[in-house]
Amino acid sequence: MPKPSPIELEFSQKYDREHAQDYLQKHQDGLARRLSHWRDEQLARRALKQAGDPDLVLDLPCGAGRFWPLLAEHPSRMIFAADNSADMLAVARAAQSVEVVKRVQTFQTSAFDIDMGANAVDCIFSMRLLHHIAEPAHRLAMLREFHRVTRDTVILSLWVDGNYKAWKRKRLERRRPAKENKNRFVVARSTIETEFGQAGFDIVGHSDFLPGYAMWRVYVLRKRN
Repeated sequence: MPKPSPIELEFSQKYDREHAQDYLQKHQDGLARRLSHWRDEQLARRALKQAGDPDLVLDLPCGAGRFWPLLAEHPSRMIFAADNSADMLAVARAAQSVEVVKRVQTFQTSAFDIDMGANAVDCIFSMRLLHHIAEPAHRLAMLREFHRVTRDTVILSLWVDGNYKAWKRKRLERRRPAKENKNRFVVARSTIETEFGQAGFDIVGHSDFLPGYAMWRVYVLRKRN
């Protein structure tokens, strides 16, 4: 039986070379962006420790490689980095230092159909992807693919409810046509945590970007064999 085509998300088509370059600059512009990146790194380091400081990590989607220096802090870690966009991968390789790039093996792939075998890595590191996925069936498909490829853990971030920013966004959504929001979505914590279980994961822990205020939450999941 032929393998079904991977799911294609509408927003993923925009990442040509120009958008990839803009994405690289986005997290470097201004004090607020730099502070946000610093907090992202803080949460990522905490998550990697909760995951047992894995030696073999897949960064997916890797974007412009902004987490590569952090992942390379572990001296024995082997880093695979993948993205759906070839232009994003090219920008990432050009933007990072030679010392970091030589630690990273890159390839183009979809998070719904990862070009790796079962149990290929110790940990999948997936920052800022899941909040783009509105359909529960699509989230579950991706989580099940992560379950196939990871041997042990998954680290991922998304927008969750139960905070001021999510409440404010919900009010905004009531005032604008649903068709205007095609890119980023808040998921109820109870919903996503149920989906983690359905995909075969247990929750090791989670950290909030700004507890009670911000929507970003980082989860560490462990594969249930």
